[in-house]
Amino acid sequence: MILSPVADPRLVTIRRGGTLTDDHHHRLALWAAACAEHVLPLFEAENPDDPRPGTAVEHARAWVLGDVRMMAARAAGGHAMGAARPMRGAARFAAYAAGQAACVAHVAAHDLGAAAYAIKAARAAAPAAQADEAARRECRWQRDQLPAEVRELVLDDEHRRNHLCWGLFED
Repeated sequence: MILSPVADPRLVTIRRGGTLTDDHHHRLALWAAACAEHVLPLFEAENPDDPRPGTAVEHARAWVLGDVRMMAARAAGGHAMGAARPMRGAARFAAYAAGQAACVAHVAAHDLGAAAYAIKAARAAAPAAQADEAARRECRWQRDQLPAEVRELVLDDEHRRNHLCWGLFED
């Protein structure tokens, strides 16, 4: 479970009583989609005929553009996670990353789920002796992709929820 039992108001939209603007929510969704897309080839290499994780990433971006509604993006996320369940290793984690990215439309805090699962995918894809370095490299890549407008929020949230995200955001 990557979500805190108590929601951080900075990750709750203004219309739901938090302080997150639509612009920042959209930036989080796009960042989560980028994190998931970065490892999506790990799923596609094992499952080239299963479009569900790729569709979830597309829906995350389409939601930002207003081309799909939140419920459609969230449903696409659920389908991607369904694609993950029978899998193992990197392919499984990559599909979960895509599912989490699409669910950012529903709950912004899923952004960290997309990032954490992408790190797990990178770690699982690497040879055992290089797994920790692969995870650190993926985390650094993700941080390089962070939009300036949400960078401080995400880095603080990584620190705050690191224990829920398998300790993957340690420096």
